[in-house]
Amino acid sequence: MFKWWEKSTPLKRVTQRVMRNGNPEDRSVPTPLLTIEEFFDGNEFVGSIGCNLMSEPTPDEFLTLLQEIRDRADVSDVRIQITCVDNPGKDWPFSDTIWIMTSASPEAVRQLFPDELAPDKVWEGWTDGIKFEHCAITPGHRPIAVWYD
Repeated sequence: MFKWWEKSTPLKRVTQRVMRNGNPEDRSVPTPLLTIEEFFDGNEFVGSIGCNLMSEPTPDEFLTLLQEIRDRADVSDVRIQITCVDNPGKDWPFSDTIWIMTSASPEAVRQLFPDELAPDKVWEGWTDGIKFEHCAITPGHRPIAVWYD
């Protein structure tokens, strides 16, 4: 729990946000879906997203791309799914999935990613068997998953 006299840091803020309903690795806890700002503000942890990409992209590279995608007319939101928190408060939470709320097809979404940031899989619809935090979806849009192995 954050104490008013302690200095807040980006790592403390993101850890608090991710753990607010409990440890996301517990299947009974809704999987956190962070905004771009929540996930990337202060994130300098290479490997916190896209960790197995050969290009070893920095968080800033993903941030720039995802902001461009979110600014598109056919996109209403972009959320970062938190997959695990190996060492809460010491390591940045890890994501292997980006959710794009859009009217575009999965194939069109895949084309938005350059080769060096290309996902392993892209599909439409929430993952069965996983409880997610509520995320409003604009009528006519649907969640498209962008997944990295």
